[in-house]
Amino acid sequence: MRTIKKLSFSLNEVNKTRLLHWAQQFEEVVWLDSNNYSQKHETYQALLAVDAFTALKTDVYDAFSKLKEYQTTTADWIFGYLTYDLKNDVEKLHSNNFDGLNFPDLYFFQPKKIFLFSENSVELHYLNMVADEIEEDWASISKSLQKRGTDKNLNPVKINIRTTKDNYIRKVEEVLEHIKRGDIYEANVCQEFYAEDAEIKPLQTFLQLNKISKPPFSVFLKLNNFFALSASPERYIKRSGNTVISQPIKGTAKRIENEIEDSKIAQQLAKDPKERSENIMITDLVRNDLARIAEKGSVTVDELCAIYTFKQVHQMISTVSCTVPQDFSSVEVLRNTYPMGSMTGAPKISAMQIIEEIEDAKRGLYSGAIGYFSPTGDFDFNVVIRSILYNASKKYVSFSVGSAITSNSVPEKEYEECLLKAKAMRQVLNHTL
Repeated sequence: MRTIKKLSFSLNEVNKTRLLHWAQQFEEVVWLDSNNYSQKHETYQALLAVDAFTALKTDVYDAFSKLKEYQTTTADWIFGYLTYDLKNDVEKLHSNNFDGLNFPDLYFFQPKKIFLFSENSVELHYLNMVADEIEEDWASISKSLQKRGTDKNLNPVKINIRTTKDNYIRKVEEVLEHIKRGDIYEANVCQEFYAEDAEIKPLQTFLQLNKISKPPFSVFLKLNNFFALSASPERYIKRSGNTVISQPIKGTAKRIENEIEDSKIAQQLAKDPKERSENIMITDLVRNDLARIAEKGSVTVDELCAIYTFKQVHQMISTVSCTVPQDFSSVEVLRNTYPMGSMTGAPKISAMQIIEEIEDAKRGLYSGAIGYFSPTGDFDFNVVIRSILYNASKKYVSFSVGSAITSNSVPEKEYEECLLKAKAMRQVLNHTL
């Protein structure tokens, strides 16, 4: 079904930019980039998928069943996203908050052309119907101009805040009341920053965001007029054969230029009882989610509260793994663990109900997942955080941030953490790099 060709290739910044400029001719583009971040569970340094042969686009109703049928029927590579609101397909929940983006709830496509990058080579997987275009495409990529990648957006984007500081603090206090009553132990409370009647250059915006963040789960997604420009540091879940891993993030600290002081901040994060408590609660939730699908006794916490350092922030990350039966459906793995615990809370269903009552905007793709399935059913998905979302038809730009609320939370500090997480997106959109 696919013609495969392997070529020598150096995945440097110039070549990445050439690839992405070449890809803009297509209506469907997904670029997944590890930014050479050293990690234990890496399969590819980057992947590029373009030009839909088939596609699945649907609302939440029966979404996972439709995805399961599509994934098994194609038995091929498919790339796309799951919005947070697929929670409504998993549980008896709803999403009635304001939605300025209007993304489809689930969108996957089977690409005609796929590029799989390792350190010094690339494999081109072309559907046989377009296999005769390999040489021509590769010549075009090699000649593609990259200087436009440094262009700025048309104008600085005026960012509006949907939830004021006072309102956010009030919402955190409401969550703390729920915690005191025993309704939940933890909930992730998010807020939206947005711009209306705004035009941006999605590729240039992504390149700038990626340059200042360099995260391991970076994504440029273009599906017709829907764009996701993601600088995500977080993996939601990955399957390799019968091994499944999840890597929830809970715990954030700022970075500073002074190396000694920066190292002290990382050490303080590692010992912070509040941050460790947040992380351990969610790690336990992930363990429980995986236990529903795992072979008995196979769920393991490989790393607990490990500190990872990125260009913008230090993060506390845990790694949980399990073994699933070889014939267990990959989509069922997702259904049984969705949405990811790091963006909901514990217990998960109660936290999601409270989140819906408290937040001002529908999350949509924010705190959802972007990734791919391979023909064998292996998959890898990020968590859509630190991401700019753009509906080019509506000229609506959005990014959201949140923080985990536990009994030890101080509302003002949670708001400050939100602003820290929003910093890179605001800089890019306001041209204040």
